[in-house]
Amino acid sequence: MATIQQLQQIVRESIKGTHSEPEVASIAQLVLEHVLQKNRVQLSLSQQEEVAPEQVAQVEQMVQRLQKHEPVQYVLGVAHFYGLELQVDERVLIPRPETEELVDLVLREHKGQEGLQVLDICAGSGCIPLALAANLPRAQVYGLEVSEGALKVAKANAREYNLLVEWIQADIFEPVPRIAAESLDIITSNPPYVLEEEKMQMRQNVLQYEPHLALFVPDQDPLKYYKRITEVALQLLKKGGNLYFEINERYGQQVQELLNQAGFAEAEVVEDLFGKERIVKGIR
Repeated sequence: MATIQQLQQIVRESIKGTHSEPEVASIAQLVLEHVLQKNRVQLSLSQQEEVAPEQVAQVEQMVQRLQKHEPVQYVLGVAHFYGLELQVDERVLIPRPETEELVDLVLREHKGQEGLQVLDICAGSGCIPLALAANLPRAQVYGLEVSEGALKVAKANAREYNLLVEWIQADIFEPVPRIAAESLDIITSNPPYVLEEEKMQMRQNVLQYEPHLALFVPDQDPLKYYKRITEVALQLLKKGGNLYFEINERYGQQVQELLNQAGFAEAEVVEDLFGKERIVKGIR
């Protein structure tokens, strides 16, 4: 019988070859928290506790997947995002901390407002619309997504938290159904923005497992989603409504200029916690 301490050590040793040193400890921690259903403090207080054989077997299966560079969020089936524990798998992009910053900015700028009409475009796992629905009182939130598989994940996440989001399966390059012109207060989007040429710099676990549909744009048209979503925002936002984009750090000025040329007021680039240009916002 292995103790928690021994199992933790086994996980660390097993994934050393495929993960960087700072990640090894944190991944081992996440795996044991998930399988043993204990938090960080409980784990540290029960290091000599023996682990049931079926739990050891579960951990060993997870380690095999981690050794193939599969992201830990897919291995566990969950990712944490703005206080929510969301189901994730290979049909959806894993929510990133910088996207939490976008949600946080929206909530700070609309604090105390009720009954807002909100649309998130390229909803994926549903992380943005669900976090907004959970934190904006009596808001009507829509989530638009082209991928049927991604929408199934988003709907499952909404059911888990009993959050009311109206899901729309549609291609953003087609007319948006079911939403009236000039009816929205907020549009958010974290669209595909990684250039094809940037593939070489990306980590193997991202390239191998995460959906390319949600990641990449053609090198010759890097702003294609931003251009189209800006057009949609001009149609669907009320006057005074807000548009928020997550962006590729290389294109902050270009996306800001795009909004300026479309007639948005106060178009602004916002840096993330690491000082990278990560959000562009504007007012219709």
